[in-house]
Amino acid sequence: MPTMTMQDGTEIYYKDWGSGTPVVFSHGWPLSADAFEDQMFYLAARGYRCIAHDRRGHGRSSQPWTGNDMDTYADDLATLVTRLDLQGAMHVGHSTGGGEVARYIGRHGTARVAKVVLVGAVPPVMLKSATNPGGLPMEAFDSIRAGVLKDRSQFWLDLSLPF
Repeated sequence: MPTMTMQDGTEIYYKDWGSGTPVVFSHGWPLSADAFEDQMFYLAARGYRCIAHDRRGHGRSSQPWTGNDMDTYADDLATLVTRLDLQGAMHVGHSTGGGEVARYIGRHGTARVAKVVLVGAVPPVMLKSATNPGGLPMEAFDSIRAGVLKDRSQFWLDLSLPF
């Protein structure tokens, strides 16, 4: 199983299929790299190199107590891109993955980035505040946490049905 060790010891699982121009997929919460398997198979069969990772705390990656924030997600993505020596990559981010890609560019620049596709992306800051009036109220996040703590299996089932 291919993994990379991040600076804090967190193991990040990734898939690396095909060859050619790299397409890097960043998944939404609470998904994993498997969310893009169909797209990866299609593109890899047509001459692209497709990379997708399980973000820390997701799928087959480590489940650390710390580092579950956009800055660390972006830094993990930068480590993956650098260690795989990806140049001219197309980044596709869905939901939380879109926020991860946006923060990656903000923190690490565009030297290795050719194109970006954000699909239903969340911004790097989702919480409503005086400086982010379009964000979600804290109650929305409290409701998610309460649902996970009350009945984790039912929460995931309810969340997955609309997909």
